[in-house]
Amino acid sequence: MSKLNTIKQPISKEMADFQVFFKSTMKSTTPLLDIITRFILRTKGKQMRPMLVFLAAGMHGKINDATHHAAALIELMHTATLTHDDVVDDSNFRRGFFSINALWKNKIAVLIGDYLLARGLLLSVKHKQYHLLEVVSKAVDEMSQGELLQIEKARKLNIDEAVYFKIIEQKTAALIAACVKAGAISVNAPDDTVQAMEQFGLKLGMAFQIKDDLFDYEPNGLTGKPSGNDIKEKKMTLPLIHVKNLLSAKERRQILRLIKKKRKTKKEVLNLIELVDKHGGITYARQKMEEYKNGAIDILKQFPESEYKNSLLEIVEYTVSRKK
Repeated sequence: MSKLNTIKQPISKEMADFQVFFKSTMKSTTPLLDIITRFILRTKGKQMRPMLVFLAAGMHGKINDATHHAAALIELMHTATLTHDDVVDDSNFRRGFFSINALWKNKIAVLIGDYLLARGLLLSVKHKQYHLLEVVSKAVDEMSQGELLQIEKARKLNIDEAVYFKIIEQKTAALIAACVKAGAISVNAPDDTVQAMEQFGLKLGMAFQIKDDLFDYEPNGLTGKPSGNDIKEKKMTLPLIHVKNLLSAKERRQILRLIKKKRKTKKEVLNLIELVDKHGGITYARQKMEEYKNGAIDILKQFPESEYKNSLLEIVEYTVSRKK
């Protein structure tokens, strides 16, 4: 049994029911829409976000219809933003499959994203779950601001650690925090519990994104070498940002010139990764990731023991140990 299946054990029935419910939320009378939404369902990822909603709800009360609505709202909003992101990034692949914009072009991809956003809004309004809608809408607002901040800073490559942490909090951690917060709200958990779960989600999300950024600097299973994809795409992440501040002005200028370079050789990318490793950038990023991980665990420790809590603790460990 895979690690994720073990984590999912306490909510296996709820997740199975959710698949049916989530499919129903995207149903339409337009044939093209149904073709594309079926494609989305076939190519869905690990569904970590709905899992977080259900586990947070189970830890603090009895999972109910509102929990399913919260999970569907999160997943609809998340899928919509990914669809729009692929258009913005001109990306032709998503989770190893062709992206919607690659198969049906940008115009249809944007409209599909709009449709999914609208379905999420209508779901919340129909059931008068305005508090849940507020939580998720704020997360999408944060995500949009994070994307724009990253684009703004990437043009000049003037991202320092404070800006980096703000970007990943807005782009990634905000939605993960919304998952566990919405889960707690769906079972009418007390306000202090809801706020604690939000902080747990933020710390989990920060650790998750730093781990994602570390993949760029770690050997992968295909070649045994780091991918360097972020470097190729001129993205400044924590290992490089940390090392850049330790170098002389001349060395910093050399690194920035290489990052800005449109076509980089494999050797140039690997040399830069070796430089980052040599100066402790990878170790530093791992330390920060562990700090956020431990902070998330400390928050969970205050709650009573349960199978849901155990699964959330396992998700935290999985986040920093996963291979992809």
